[in-house]
Amino acid sequence: MLPSGVSFRSSRGASFAQILMKNLPDSESRLSTSCQPLSTAPSPEKDVFDKQVKSTNKSGYPDKPKISTKTLVDRYKRGETNAVSLLHQLAQVLQFHLEMKETVTTGNILGLYFAFCVVIDGVEYKTGMGITKKDARLKAAEFALQDLLPNLESLKSVLPGALGIPPPLPVREEASISEVHPYRSIHERKRSANLQFPNAVRDQLTKLMNSHPEFSVCAGTTAAFILQTAGGYEVVALGTGNFNTKESASMSGRIVHDSHAVVTARRSLMRFLYRHLLMFFSKTANLTEKSIFQQNSSSGLLSLKNGINFHLYVNQLPKGAAQIPSKLCLNPLSISAWQVNNEISLHLSVEGKVFSVFSSAFDHVASKVVSMSSTDKITQWQVLGYQGALLSHFIEPVYVQSILIGDSGCSDIRGMEISVGQRVEGIDPQLPMFYLMMRPLISLVPSVATNSADSCQLTYGINWSEGDSSPEVVDGLEGRTTEQSPFKSGPALASRLCKAAMLHRFKLVAKEAQRQDLLATSSYREAKRMAKPYQEAKNVLKAYLLQQGFGSWLVKLSVSDNFSM
Repeated sequence: MLPSGVSFRSSRGASFAQILMKNLPDSESRLSTSCQPLSTAPSPEKDVFDKQVKSTNKSGYPDKPKISTKTLVDRYKRGETNAVSLLHQLAQVLQFHLEMKETVTTGNILGLYFAFCVVIDGVEYKTGMGITKKDARLKAAEFALQDLLPNLESLKSVLPGALGIPPPLPVREEASISEVHPYRSIHERKRSANLQFPNAVRDQLTKLMNSHPEFSVCAGTTAAFILQTAGGYEVVALGTGNFNTKESASMSGRIVHDSHAVVTARRSLMRFLYRHLLMFFSKTANLTEKSIFQQNSSSGLLSLKNGINFHLYVNQLPKGAAQIPSKLCLNPLSISAWQVNNEISLHLSVEGKVFSVFSSAFDHVASKVVSMSSTDKITQWQVLGYQGALLSHFIEPVYVQSILIGDSGCSDIRGMEISVGQRVEGIDPQLPMFYLMMRPLISLVPSVATNSADSCQLTYGINWSEGDSSPEVVDGLEGRTTEQSPFKSGPALASRLCKAAMLHRFKLVAKEAQRQDLLATSSYREAKRMAKPYQEAKNVLKAYLLQQGFGSWLVKLSVSDNFSM
């Protein structure tokens, strides 16, 4: 929410030009070198592998590898090679860009720990920790292979390196992101899986709409979270909507201020996480086993079980900087610095309209509730996690591995990639333990619903989470459940997504976890402020965005969080 009289104008750093230049088509020479895998110190084992796998033809390109990926994986499974070695070998055979990146080395854990994560073609995998750097690298490599190996066959079928042919050269101005960066092979690896994600969303949405066809028009703004396990894919949280409330800031925590689809879906995901925390702390072996969480002995927090990942689907390109024109990135010298700043800066959302924080068109009206744009919130969640402050008392940050855009009118995701990834690139060393900039795979997939003009103007939004018997319908402008909603929590029509409802669930989990310190909190605001590492990471993010010239993050009115149960 926006205090009256607050200005968002701030100095604009030189980083805009630097970020835009990063997105220019690479030259042939730069492309050929940038596609080589990054490596740590060479090992004798790696040298032997190089002799086995490399030979050069007259054109200068490597011939088809003489060793199969199956052989490499079999050696790894027999214990003849370790996870780090296998990743380097696969990088050479399949020609993807590999980096073992140190993320954080300090934090709120007793003792000295090192942390590394594997980065493949810009996609970061789960962080591994150890008391030595070698142990941390090994753990990070094992985490990455848990995700890579199940999809290895589909990966081989789409990589140019696996076919023994030279990579395609980049094209000029109007090139798509995949053409300009042909070595984003890890993105191609997941395409076959990606098609299953929108299908899962469509199936769940159809199931809900068949039961309540009168709300089918709301489906045009769908966002959903998909849970991926070894057993398959499952939609666990879903939301629709396109508005902020017109009401003043709620002092009771019983009004939903932001009802945009991705925000609604994320709050539904939080309900899902609370449900699984209650299962974990239930003291019932069967329920604990079914929970997605496990105890992390090194941190004292719970973490997701191995092999569990989340993915985000959105049926529209999120409002804000993600919607910047593609030519803005491709031809930075042809536009004014003012336009650049306004397009990729932070944005504010009020009653369905979006303004740059640098825009003079924004009318500061104290009675209106203002929030950051959906794009900026996704940027925040990819650093702080999707669990929020209250849940971070119990669990490590929860990130999504991929973001799938099902917008049928969208042909370029460059703005999304810049907004979510590059605006906060380089922030990792400043973050506390367990927090990092998780750069997701971003790709276009088929839409699950028609995005009509009527759906954009409709103020109603739907929310649903796994375990709900029926969806809830919230009027985005009013911030409350509608009278026609299949689910209503009570006569006051407060939504199950409101802050008061979240605080109630927080107290339930604190009771089951026997956390007397959390049960003693006097207000929603105090419970959030007690999440010290989360608040530290949030402050680092805000300062970093301001320092890089993207503008000031919205300062909320603290009085709106001062309610208690």
